Amino acid sequence: MVNKVLTANRLSDGISVWLDASGNWVESLQQAFIARHAEAVTALEATGKLAFDDNKVVDANVVDVEEVNGTLRPLRMRERIRAEGPSIPYAAGYNGLAGPNFAA
Repeated sequence: MVNKVLTANRLSDGISVWLDASGNWVESLQQAFIARHAEAVTALEATGKLAFDDNKVVDANVVDVEEVNGTLRPLRMRERIRAEGPSIPYAAGYNGLAGPNFAA
């Protein structure tokens, strides 16, 4: 099974957030709780629905991630952009997705 994390956008400001092991919404993918089996994924889905129903987050989704050299990396480009920022340089000195060098 592919590792998964729960992500959403915080309702108060729209910032991308991930659920950590303590049940808190954090702004860093690297702090996210990793679901490694079906029961954990089911629990993440239920937590996302509850947070949505409580008006804490919107667009709660369980997404696939991989661990590369100890770093979490979303498998889909959309989620990489949400986690790491735009994929193109748009301001002087900003490197976009030129973070850690991931092997293909």
